[in-house]
Amino acid sequence: MRSISAPLREDMEKKGIDVSLTLEILDAYNEGFYDTIESVRARGVPQIDGSSVIDLRGTGRVVGGSGASDDPSSAPDPPVFTFSAEKAQENLAAFGLKCPAPVSENMDFSASDLLAIGTTILRFAAYGVLNGGSATSYADGKKNLALGAEAFDSVAPAFAALAPLCRDMPKGMTPAYINPDGSPGASFLELKMRARLLLAAASPHSPSDVFAPTRHGRPDSGFLPLFQMTSRSNDATLTAYYENAISSPFLHRLAQQTGIAPAPWLTGVQPMIAAYSHSSEGRPKKIFDVAYGRQETSLPLPGGHGQCFRVLAAVLRELRGKGIRYACLGNVDNLGYTPDPVELAVMAISGQPAGFDFAVRTPMDVKGGILIETESSGRTVADIGPAISFEAVLDLERRGYSILFNCASGIFDLDYLVPRIDEIARRLPLRFSDQDKDAGKYSQAEQVTWEVTGILPSFLAFAVDKRDRFIAAKLLIDTLLTSGIGIGNPSLPENLRATATSLHEGLASLLRNTYGLELCDGKWTPKELISR
Repeated sequence: MRSISAPLREDMEKKGIDVSLTLEILDAYNEGFYDTIESVRARGVPQIDGSSVIDLRGTGRVVGGSGASDDPSSAPDPPVFTFSAEKAQENLAAFGLKCPAPVSENMDFSASDLLAIGTTILRFAAYGVLNGGSATSYADGKKNLALGAEAFDSVAPAFAALAPLCRDMPKGMTPAYINPDGSPGASFLELKMRARLLLAAASPHSPSDVFAPTRHGRPDSGFLPLFQMTSRSNDATLTAYYENAISSPFLHRLAQQTGIAPAPWLTGVQPMIAAYSHSSEGRPKKIFDVAYGRQETSLPLPGGHGQCFRVLAAVLRELRGKGIRYACLGNVDNLGYTPDPVELAVMAISGQPAGFDFAVRTPMDVKGGILIETESSGRTVADIGPAISFEAVLDLERRGYSILFNCASGIFDLDYLVPRIDEIARRLPLRFSDQDKDAGKYSQAEQVTWEVTGILPSFLAFAVDKRDRFIAAKLLIDTLLTSGIGIGNPSLPENLRATATSLHEGLASLLRNTYGLELCDGKWTPKELISR
């Protein structure tokens, strides 16, 4: 194993970097172990077929146990999902649910059918987030130029004011949006915890008459248990944050009303690894030791959210042991990610091992993964940059394909995942990508969570409306544009203006309907706190 200087080792240990793991990865790279991991070669992209790719657009965003339609009773309720009647009955019986007598070999399920089923399945689900490390990329000046200098100029004053509040902070603790009056809004984590409390408040005491339980009993883990992956660099900060969660105006009243603690997180702590030298420096690769231009200074980074299968293994085993069947998992920075009863119902009916959300890519989606068909006729999620070049993505679009962009949210069947989780953690690819940020030029080693799609025997893809399910903030400029800042600036390119305007409208809908907020005196305010 390569040796390092005493000052560098001391710096790494002080920053919570796992020195042994960092050097293990470094040696494996220099010995050529990762040379066989190639960029994904895409033959094409899957299209919505109603079977493996299910269209959930237009079915009404499920909000607190009810559809988002203004008048669901007057809207048609066509089939959303069709499945073998015999298998559907068998799979739902495991949850104590019975279906109406089938009239044919296959059974059609409408959105309202799925909602009724899924509201019960919520009792067998857990709600998890991937916190990652500190918001290094998020508030990085160079990275926020990804949409172009003109786009950055349109939000520059707001960026300068907000970036210092975000740097070196766990991303989940940073503002998820900016209020119309210019003040910071609720944090990403406050909204995640609030969504759970709202689902609890709306959860009926008994399921619908159509899909009534044949037996009773609940998992012994409480309603929608929360779980998370933190890192060594942010775990203590997040723990202190959760201790004060009860005092948050976005949580306090709801916690009192439901009798549910707002922040009982089960946690897996991800080790930090160091950044490595940029590929332009050639081999052998070494530890990046000049962060911010200072000698013998390392840069701590998480090894990608894909490490969750190793880091969260004990947590997921505990949840399964307590009767939890489905683990909802998503990135903390996606405002559209909340547990969806409709998707849980499709998972329960189909018996598939996993399901993931996808939305049609927009010009703002430059960092993340896309659903592709591989040259071997399989399907996987290819991460833009580490796994597939951005030029290759643009080439697919030029060839007429609609690119389905990964929403960084999914559902795992723990009966499938837990017995195989160690194998999946070993098989998930480790990829190196070059970075040029404020800290300098270096390379980063990452495992990408959603590349698990290339390992699973099969999975469901849910085609969803981006405005409902994927309002993500990979970069601070995303948060600013989605909040409406810069939309009226003439320097903002028209294609980005159209996307940002749509996302701004989606944000307002989410804050109002999914998170139970109301605009009051220029601020999004919890509805339960507004005097009528």
